[in-house]
Amino acid sequence: MTMHAFSLRSFTVAAALATAAASASALTLPTESLQANSTQTFSQDALDQYALFDISVTPLGNATPTATAGSFNLPVTSITVNSSLKVASGAAVGSALEIARIYRGKKVGVTIANFKIDFENHKVLADVTPIGGTTVNQMAVYTFNEAQALTLKYKFPLTVYGTQVLDKLFLTPEALPVIVKSLSLPAFAEPLAKETDFGKINIEVKVGLRTPVSTTPYVPAN
Repeated sequence: MTMHAFSLRSFTVAAALATAAASASALTLPTESLQANSTQTFSQDALDQYALFDISVTPLGNATPTATAGSFNLPVTSITVNSSLKVASGAAVGSALEIARIYRGKKVGVTIANFKIDFENHKVLADVTPIGGTTVNQMAVYTFNEAQALTLKYKFPLTVYGTQVLDKLFLTPEALPVIVKSLSLPAFAEPLAKETDFGKINIEVKVGLRTPVSTTPYVPAN
């Protein structure tokens, strides 16, 4: 049996198991070997603010830049289905974005890693680590609006294609002061960042193979 046939069959079996077990509990399906990606694109307002303070965003771990400025691909490593057969969350473990700048000759900033999108509470969670500081695991970083609900299309026998768009990314009250402080930004930056829409996240899932991405949580080398 080829790897392609095995992976497609594994996904089909997992989906069947999800259906069978849905009435009892949630089930997490691994997607590290399938074409499942989330793309975070920062808004122009966010990019303008970053430029004002000479802040750069660097993809780390599984994360990679796209052809669009300020846009990064974060491979989806798992999807969790709840007891109602709805997607409850999706994770991009192993991906990270370092948001940093040079201040008074020293690199300051924060690394946001191991993303999880909580569809039930409309929040993006991640491990947040100030440079030289202590990690806060799975902090709520952004709230979001579901601009386009998850749509799934099926084509016989094994093709599954799904898309979703999340927009209006706003920093949470928990994340806002941590990020502002970590970047050593002036006092006026916090209310400015509070009102900023930081962009959108596009999610695309389809049955198709890719080289498996790491599912090891990203840990900054602080």
